Amino acid sequence: MTPDPTTPETSPFVIRLAIEDRDLLAAQRLRYGVFVEELGGDGPLVDHTQRLERDEFDPVYDHLVLIDTRRDAAALDHVVGVYRLLPGERAAEFGRFYCDGEYDLTALRASGRRLLELGRSCVHRDYRGGPAMFLLWNGLADYVLDLGIEVLFGVASFHGTDIEALKLPLSWLHHHHLAPEALRVRALPEHAQRMDLVPADQLDRKAAMVAMPALIKAYLRLGGFVGEDAFIDRPFNTTDVCLLMDTTAMSEKHKGFYTRKFDARA
Repeated sequence: MTPDPTTPETSPFVIRLAIEDRDLLAAQRLRYGVFVEELGGDGPLVDHTQRLERDEFDPVYDHLVLIDTRRDAAALDHVVGVYRLLPGERAAEFGRFYCDGEYDLTALRASGRRLLELGRSCVHRDYRGGPAMFLLWNGLADYVLDLGIEVLFGVASFHGTDIEALKLPLSWLHHHHLAPEALRVRALPEHAQRMDLVPADQLDRKAAMVAMPALIKAYLRLGGFVGEDAFIDRPFNTTDVCLLMDTTAMSEKHKGFYTRKFDARA
């Protein structure tokens, strides 16, 4: 049964940046459950013994965590949602974004805009379809507003690498949601996959949306767009697209949805 929030005073949920080691470990445990156990991914730093999905970027990212205070923190069971956040200034100090391994980010860097990379977003299976994603977005909105972020970006994944099965949603993204040239990142050639696989006049919107991951659809509803070409990530068994969102260009309708507080009593 999906947990529901109550009033803010009595809600079991807390949304904040990870503040102690066990917060990060619990986030990595959640990521393992989603990206490794559910989706079949792997990586050089994944710890299968401890069930932790981690990589070399974890120490430099902020980790926005959704905590259910009813769960056991000592057992690393308390984090039920997570977003990984890397501001552009910190990425410059570190030397790269995660997305540099999949996309040419020249256009973003040349834009002079305040950037924020999002990554490793996931929610515990028992909390999907409830308030978890809204609460995470609420925390993300506060973070974005506090830092004056102008462009959010990050890879979002389709499960699997069977392009024939993904041709409708990929083609829909290419024909209807391609980023403006000034922000159009491009997949690195060695793993790039064209997305214009079906002509625009032959696309069935309903069929494309049925095959579109919920997170990607949510960003599209907020006015998001995608970079050119997909990236085939075989170690993670995914086909990735680079999602981008220009917060300064969002319509008032979209901006209101993105920044409003989630009211559990509505």
